[in-house]
Amino acid sequence: MFAFENTLAFAQQLDEKDILKSFRSKFHFPKRNGKDAVYFTGNSLGLQPKTVKDNVALALQEWETLAVDGYFSGSHPWMNYHLEVAPTLAKLMGAKEHEVVAMNQLTINIHLLCASFYKPTATRYKIICEAKAFPSDQYALETQVQLHGLNPEDVIIEIAPKSGEQTIDTKDIVALIKEHGESVAVVFIGGVNYYTGQLFDMQAITAAAHAVGAYAGYDLAHAAGNVELQLHDWEVDFAAWCTYKYLNSGPGAIGGVYVHEQFATNPDFPRLAGWWGYDKATRFLMDKGFKAIPTVEGWQMSISPLLSMAVHKASLQLFEEAGIENLHTKSKQLTAYLHFVLADINNSLPNKVLDVITPTDEAARGCQVSINMLKDGKRVFEALVAEGIVADWREPNVIRLAPVPLYNSFEDVWVFGNIIRKITTGLK
Repeated sequence: MFAFENTLAFAQQLDEKDILKSFRSKFHFPKRNGKDAVYFTGNSLGLQPKTVKDNVALALQEWETLAVDGYFSGSHPWMNYHLEVAPTLAKLMGAKEHEVVAMNQLTINIHLLCASFYKPTATRYKIICEAKAFPSDQYALETQVQLHGLNPEDVIIEIAPKSGEQTIDTKDIVALIKEHGESVAVVFIGGVNYYTGQLFDMQAITAAAHAVGAYAGYDLAHAAGNVELQLHDWEVDFAAWCTYKYLNSGPGAIGGVYVHEQFATNPDFPRLAGWWGYDKATRFLMDKGFKAIPTVEGWQMSISPLLSMAVHKASLQLFEEAGIENLHTKSKQLTAYLHFVLADINNSLPNKVLDVITPTDEAARGCQVSINMLKDGKRVFEALVAEGIVADWREPNVIRLAPVPLYNSFEDVWVFGNIIRKITTGLK
């Protein structure tokens, strides 16, 4: 990594050398103050790929002209539409194709996976998770525990950062798992914490869970399409994610599921069943007695929602075109540049006005940077919005930014830095 400079010319120089610079033009940007916004909220909702309209229009046209025959004919028969996105999902997740499937939505999938993997006994019943996990995770775990007639306060063990720290040390997670030992049923962590942007060491956490006989699962809502994942090689047992953030598949988009092949290929592994997860060869015999597809497809409940899948496919095609490794390389450099710009601003002011709570170590973060504003945070955020910056505010004092490699530029980072410098310089 070469030395950065906090200048417009330097940022433009980086953009000129960026092999992915053309992908910015493949997305629709919202307008602010008569021009494209500086959009740093891909960690909340990704931008719309311009190819979405054509994909959806084709799906609508084939529904119009083929009607029910579209399930088995046409350019993309609907019966197998979910299989068309599996190869790219497998690459993004570091999984085998039969371990991943696009289905349902995130919290529904978490519940379905808990039904399979959380099977408490009198001696093994605890769930370990991070404190201040995303609320849906908290609610899903609480209610899963209650469905088994247990008290969440007795069962769910949360781990928080040490006093004075913003992120959680992997050693502390591993130590907590060892402390509770064979009473742990499931370790369930958000792969990237939505608030701090910390990327957890999933390989180490998974190994620690397995060492005490527990399952390891992850909510990858803020990791999918953001960070490098090797779920199969890390021997992760199960995971779920949404696709409307970094995977740019639209509000309320279809979710995704990973199940390690030792379970995915075992049709007798317990799960809640639906017709669409039934053995394909005999599905239409409509017999009683569930027979699971011997892949992760066996967790499907219903046929894929066509229009949502058409949007999802449009976005994943851009990941393939850009090259996933290229995206990870740019992501690391783009995020490092944002860290540098923020540090330069702090160093140039007489009093520190912001604190970056996302790790500076690129192995412990993705492309989200969370800033804890030390003074007048909400006023600074509102001033950013007025200047055309689309970022995210989280109480009590955090501004979240996501420089997404598919469509953000180094100039975006510089422009943001220049604006926030002006705003914070004027703080009294």
